[in-house]
Amino acid sequence: MSVLSDTAADTLRFATAGSVDDGKSTLVGRLLHDSKSVLADQLEAVAHASRNRGQAAPDLALLTDGLRAEREQGITIDVAYRYFATPRRRFILADTPGHVQYTRNMVTGASTAELTIILVDARNGVVEQTRRHTAIAALLRVPQIVLAVNKMDLVGYQEPAFAAIAEQYTAYVKELGGPEVTVIPICALAGDNVVDSSAHMDWYSGPTVLEHLETVPLSDHLAPLTARLPVQYVIRPQSPGHPDYRGYAGRIAEGTFRTGQQVRVLPSGRTSTITAIERLGRPVETAWALQSVTVLLHDDLDISRGDLIVPAADAPATTREVTATVCHVADQPLTTGHRVLLKHGTRTVKALVTDIPSRLTLEDLSPYPHPGQLVANDIGQVRLRTAEPLPLDTYAHSRRTGSFILIDPADGTTLTAGMVGESFALPDPAAHAAKDEGWDF
Repeated sequence: MSVLSDTAADTLRFATAGSVDDGKSTLVGRLLHDSKSVLADQLEAVAHASRNRGQAAPDLALLTDGLRAEREQGITIDVAYRYFATPRRRFILADTPGHVQYTRNMVTGASTAELTIILVDARNGVVEQTRRHTAIAALLRVPQIVLAVNKMDLVGYQEPAFAAIAEQYTAYVKELGGPEVTVIPICALAGDNVVDSSAHMDWYSGPTVLEHLETVPLSDHLAPLTARLPVQYVIRPQSPGHPDYRGYAGRIAEGTFRTGQQVRVLPSGRTSTITAIERLGRPVETAWALQSVTVLLHDDLDISRGDLIVPAADAPATTREVTATVCHVADQPLTTGHRVLLKHGTRTVKALVTDIPSRLTLEDLSPYPHPGQLVANDIGQVRLRTAEPLPLDTYAHSRRTGSFILIDPADGTTLTAGMVGESFALPDPAAHAAKDEGWDF
């Protein structure tokens, strides 16, 4: 196995999704096993557990079903992350649950993914949960989808069964205006077209799942992104050796920063010039997305945790009125008039839900106007008013600085995952009066 360079560009984050029993965990186990990413003791533990369950062959799904309750029920409940590598690329894999009540877990797994593998059973084709997971992937702007038509052995490895599903699915994604789709016929149980090409489907000439994962372009390579640095810490040692040192530390969310660059600090709007960038304790001329750095500026500005450093010529607008598409993840409903905390990057502010214009009907993608509330697993639009101005990109512009979460101020529970702007072609609803008496902004 070759040694990969230590850059995030070599890493593909992807998630799996699909209905219960469509074979997600088996696919992941097969992928890990056939790519030789499983340690001998892990495989022996799986073989031992399988023998105890009366199975002749190791159940590779057990490689990802980490929770005891998952193993006992034979379903995935939590998001299981696995890390593996091939000579061509590193991978961070999120195996997400299939049950509809765990849709929010799928949102968690897909929110940072560059690619989502959605499985369908070749006997059942596209079902409601397939459409739900695809709509969420499109909503989260996951750049690539692989539709894995699994259990091809149960339809005799016949091409017409595969072609009909592929045609139906790509038509649905086109309606969504969704991401690029690659459709692959597989049998995860036997390993057909997962890592090795199938000997049973000579009519298929496309890549295997692993070949596609190894070669698909990463979104960071597709287009240059505007630079964004959320300030996490202000470093002021005030020691005899560094009496005037003032550095602004954080992880670059998007784009590239260079020494000598003119920057603007938001929300104050004041400008300065980068005089130095430090990474891993050493000065560098340039730093880019996902690197943790400390930036020094020419001017002594009032900057604190939660501020955003951006190029002076390309700064996002600051606003207190936010329209967003959201996925509600908490058991308690989100209602109009709900008082919440909005966490955007390293900044957390008070906010008020002023309107819930619509809820998405996933069966036909139609909007249900003014539902009054969103319950767990609902996707809808909300309007918020924040106590302080926020520098927000749209989610279409940046998945990292265009997203936020809503938090219950009473107990810190995460309520909702939000994407700034509209993701689907929903109608513009009538204004709805907010009940904000007593809310002091």
